[in-house]
Amino acid sequence: MPDASLGGYFEKHSRPPAFEGSDGASYSVDVYIEEDEIANKKYSAALIFVRWSPDGAQPVGHLETEPLAVADRRAEVKSALYALTLHQVKGHLERLIEEKGGLPDW
Repeated sequence: MPDASLGGYFEKHSRPPAFEGSDGASYSVDVYIEEDEIANKKYSAALIFVRWSPDGAQPVGHLETEPLAVADRRAEVKSALYALTLHQVKGHLERLIEEKGGLPDW
């Protein structure tokens, strides 16, 4: 299936995938890429999950993973995260929700 990976989904639908988290909230996901000046100009990439209001009209917070890929080129880290299956992406979301646990809501 062409849209079974994060990159395939973006390519086929021209928008970020959305998930319902185990907390009942709706989330969309994107890749966040950062250049690390300290690490000899290496790039790192993480997933950022935007949490949406119950009516879906506005973002009300976010969760983000630790860096999941580090490489010399921006395209390399983007490709690494775009290769994740949507199942793997959802797994990262659920882990973050679980880690958030009893913390106050946004």
